[in-house]
Amino acid sequence: MANTVFPVPAPVLAPIQGSDETFPVNRIFCVGRNYLAHAAEMGVAVDKSKQEPFYFNKHPAYLVESGAAIDYPPQTENYHYEMEFVVAIGKAGFEVSQEDADDLIWGYACGLDMTRRDLQLKARETGRPWDLGKDFEESAILSPIVPVAQTGIVTEGKIELAVNGETKQSSNLNLLIWNVREIIEHLSKFYHLQPGDIIYTGTPEGVGPVVAGDKITGSIEGVGEIALTINK
Repeated sequence: MANTVFPVPAPVLAPIQGSDETFPVNRIFCVGRNYLAHAAEMGVAVDKSKQEPFYFNKHPAYLVESGAAIDYPPQTENYHYEMEFVVAIGKAGFEVSQEDADDLIWGYACGLDMTRRDLQLKARETGRPWDLGKDFEESAILSPIVPVAQTGIVTEGKIELAVNGETKQSSNLNLLIWNVREIIEHLSKFYHLQPGDIIYTGTPEGVGPVVAGDKITGSIEGVGEIALTINK
């Protein structure tokens, strides 16, 4: 094996609930505006009959395990939480039908899509990519992944988030505009999905800012819980 000019980064390994094994993370796909009420609070109307889902990516190196304490990120004054249902892919698939989509699912988790909202909105207003607002260090928080063998296929359930004990987001997975089967079908038209890919499926309404010292907690019925502290 050839020598490298600097150390090769270690693989990103996500914990699995109740297991010593880990889930090697390949890519992180995120679905934008996938709850009607959240799209509305962001000032955007979504018409499923005329629009397709859209996506952005986060680098796997930016993944942080639930329970961590992280610093408030640089170059923002409007740092937001977004609670999300996460799907972990365990089988390769390309141009997958909705009928076959469930076969690709390895498990589920709770996720936080942390966002520099001011930078995202600035990019949106100028027609530029969202990378500075979405794809930055410690911006993808993930709870332990629960195998689908334990949960069965999840299509509904309460999704909630609180900041310092005060509920901010409360919705149900059955309110996703594009459900998980539709997302896998659509995304797999553009990418060869691979084991280790994870999909953040979108956030419900109630997003908002956090500041140094805040503690975020969230849960998804039948899936698990997530926690994050913003350092003082």
